[in-house]
Amino acid sequence: MKATDVFSYASSAIKLRKLRAGLTTLGVVIGIAAIVALLSLGQGFQDSITQQFEKGFATDTLIVSPRSFGIGAAASNPLFVNDIQNLTQIENVTMAMPVILRPCYVNATGRTYLVQVTGVDFAGYAEIYNSTFVASEGTIPYSNPPNNTTVIGARVHDPAQNGTILVDLNDNLEVTWTNYTVAGGIPVAQNKTYVGDVSAVLNEVGGFSFGGPSDLGIYVPLSQAEGFFGTDQCDLIIVQLTNSDNATITGVSDAIRSYYGGQVTVTSPSAVLDIISGIFSSVELFLGGIAGISLLVAGIGIMNIMIVSLMERTREIGILKALGMKSRTVLTIFLSEALIVGLLGGVIGIGLGWGLANIVARSGFLSMGRQVGGANQAGFTGGLTINPVLSPTLLAGALAFGLLVSVVFGIYPAWRASKLKPVEALRYE
Repeated sequence: MKATDVFSYASSAIKLRKLRAGLTTLGVVIGIAAIVALLSLGQGFQDSITQQFEKGFATDTLIVSPRSFGIGAAASNPLFVNDIQNLTQIENVTMAMPVILRPCYVNATGRTYLVQVTGVDFAGYAEIYNSTFVASEGTIPYSNPPNNTTVIGARVHDPAQNGTILVDLNDNLEVTWTNYTVAGGIPVAQNKTYVGDVSAVLNEVGGFSFGGPSDLGIYVPLSQAEGFFGTDQCDLIIVQLTNSDNATITGVSDAIRSYYGGQVTVTSPSAVLDIISGIFSSVELFLGGIAGISLLVAGIGIMNIMIVSLMERTREIGILKALGMKSRTVLTIFLSEALIVGLLGGVIGIGLGWGLANIVARSGFLSMGRQVGGANQAGFTGGLTINPVLSPTLLAGALAFGLLVSVVFGIYPAWRASKLKPVEALRYE
């Protein structure tokens, strides 16, 4: 028989048993849909996270922090603002910039919001993060900024991102810092407040801060941070390199650790991104394995249905073989039926999975970004929107997997059908 005749005969056999074939195909549809939905969402999540981190990273930098690093907390091996004078002498270092970080409260619209205040040198910060530390409104004074100069992130300006302004350009922003000290073994809270003049609102970064600008940050001159927080210690030192080559990163990292006697942590944004990508690859593999289990269950269903079909069609097979049909043709017919079921299930499953992934993504169920807090106190979290990604590799892989499972689980029933002897088949009741 010609290949077209084989597929035509197989299609006719499926049409005669529509309900059974539909239920069998449904198992494949569910398995493929689960694979496509989970992996497309996983890939979209990975891409979103990577893009967000890249916006807050500069790949030609290193982040130096104390071993016992904690924002606002005393460190056993502190970093000092003046350390940059020695760090800039290291080969392949073009700039070293101290960063002071403190959680503070700002008062606006009758409520108190928790934010992070960052003390930096505006000119150096803008040079390192030249694509993100950029004003969308107002002007950032890079040279000799007044101490009350304040630059705010996009979501401090418009927290809900709907045009409802919390802090606007040229507003006077009241910033309060709570310093905890111990007196007589009892923690004592001391509040300090200053009023900053908002000179600029940053462009929306949309990324996670890793030393770089954040939509949720408030930025003040380094001298203001030193005076207000009463410290010459810094929480981070950002070291800019001549290039982002691995050899340069390794050499400078070793030199910095040596300078501090191994008592600091040196983090490379490039290495962090590599780790993140590796983690997400493992997660995607795990999700694909879970979804694949449902497809294997569907394969068992295909085998079961085809064995039942074989028992029902025993006399039909006996007649065909008595008329001269070869065993391999019978084998091909049954495999074709399994192939058709797998093909239909794969195509429908891909469409259903892609649609489901988009519904989940558009529903906001996986979106991150909200305001939290009580009636008089609130904070902000970062925003992240996930867009599912249906890559050609995922598309082809899902379809191929569906076909493979269907054919593999259809081999045994097809083999049994091809081995039936005409005389015994004709006698079958």
